[in-house]
Amino acid sequence: MKQSVLTRYRVMSYVTGVLLVLLTLACLAKYGLKIEGAGDYTKIIGIAHGWLYVVYLVFAFDLGSKAKWPVGKQLWVLIAGTIPTAAFFVERKISRELQAKVADGSPAVAKA
Repeated sequence: MKQSVLTRYRVMSYVTGVLLVLLTLACLAKYGLKIEGAGDYTKIIGIAHGWLYVVYLVFAFDLGSKAKWPVGKQLWVLIAGTIPTAAFFVERKISRELQAKVADGSPAVAKA
């Protein structure tokens, strides 16, 4: 597995995570605090997160396929982009797990 596969996943994980946190805050502002104009931000951030989440799914699936993850682990990584802040924690764990294997050039087979 190449470093570029892991890097693509990491970048999209952070982008998706940041946008989801911003979307959550925008929704709180719109629905919870009833701030006028927050609906515009909710719409823009929601669309951006939605499209970029699809890119995240592709990169995360690519990484999981090359790392030969079991289905349960693959699903957890894919779903992490839908839970506010989860993408940050999952990305950190996955990166630590695979970083040494990428550096060694050894097979990326990972435990469940």
